[in-house]
Amino acid sequence: MDFSLNEEQRRWQNEARHFAREVLLPASLKRDQIEGAFEPWDWDIIKAGSKLGFRTFAVPKELGGHGADFISQAIVMSELAKADSAMSKAFSQNWKWSHLIAEFCTKDQKDRFLTPFLADHTYVIGSASTEPNAGSDNRFPPLEDKSAGFRLKAERESKDGDWILNGDKCFIANGSVGKLFFINARSDFNTIAREGTTVFMVPLDTPGFRIGKIFNKAGWRFYQNAELICEDARLPHANVVGEPHKGQKVRSGVAAEFSDFELAANALGICDAATEYAMAFAKKEKRAGKPLWDHQLVQLNIHEMNMLTETLRSYVMRCAWDMDTRVHGSLSPVLAMAYASDVLQRVTKLNMEVHGAHGGMMDAMTQKLVRDGIIWTHLAGDNTQRLKAVRRMK
Repeated sequence: MDFSLNEEQRRWQNEARHFAREVLLPASLKRDQIEGAFEPWDWDIIKAGSKLGFRTFAVPKELGGHGADFISQAIVMSELAKADSAMSKAFSQNWKWSHLIAEFCTKDQKDRFLTPFLADHTYVIGSASTEPNAGSDNRFPPLEDKSAGFRLKAERESKDGDWILNGDKCFIANGSVGKLFFINARSDFNTIAREGTTVFMVPLDTPGFRIGKIFNKAGWRFYQNAELICEDARLPHANVVGEPHKGQKVRSGVAAEFSDFELAANALGICDAATEYAMAFAKKEKRAGKPLWDHQLVQLNIHEMNMLTETLRSYVMRCAWDMDTRVHGSLSPVLAMAYASDVLQRVTKLNMEVHGAHGGMMDAMTQKLVRDGIIWTHLAGDNTQRLKAVRRMK
């Protein structure tokens, strides 16, 4: 396989690199240190990136988007995350559901939701899976346990009537800023979750639907997470994605693979930033009368950071290649996500060690990289991802 970039991929890389350096990086620390939950969000940044194509990047060209391949998506995500991981995720979160719309939605749904998404620079999308008190059982419910899985309830008024949703979701991506959400609801409690879940497209103005608490986080401060509350939320049957009770099929398409791939590519950007930051610090700072760079322990730490980062880069690019070439049954996305979680913790910790007291007491960027990396310890099921891989290995 050849991972050399073609002309279009290199153009997107340069575009993302310039935007990251000129727009994201100057705003990164300032917005990260704003107190409160919603305030770090900046619509001007979203609009600027959207005008360059970063919000609609993954929408197929035939539907009006840029139709970027997965290698281009990996490159752009990591370049943006190198400046600010949370800002990168604010854009790529939309790509995941762009894939889902293209793969599973009807023409009517594309006309009603994709058309305004393409036209509005402030139109962002989220998906609602996580629920209070659910833990990893919500993401990987025990296969034969009817009591496990989603609890948000969906009932149809009649055979041809509307659906009524009741229940809460929490920690939902783009929850406080989204205009459209894909909500996973339990439509049949008499069977296991994978056979009794329905996915709904829920626009922000749905009657009975509202935003609850906006969560304040240690890392990913720019990226918004909030509660979504359904109190007799009323939806037409035309808003069902795929078939009723067949939501597991929707959740296992390209959008599901992209979720793991996305997080691995984003983690790569943080590792790149931490490694470059450690190298720059080691070259300018002195200890015991000589540059830190000349101390063997620092050299060993930076060598390990580079080694782990480059290994992760290879894994992410292999994952993108698998997805672009539609390698059947590839475990690359889920394994890359699990590996990225481990590598990210190690690389950001080594950066702290290189900075010494500066990292723990003074240096804001070093602390930010660690705090952003901490998000991976519980993100999207974290290392319960390994359960998905084990199930598919049988």
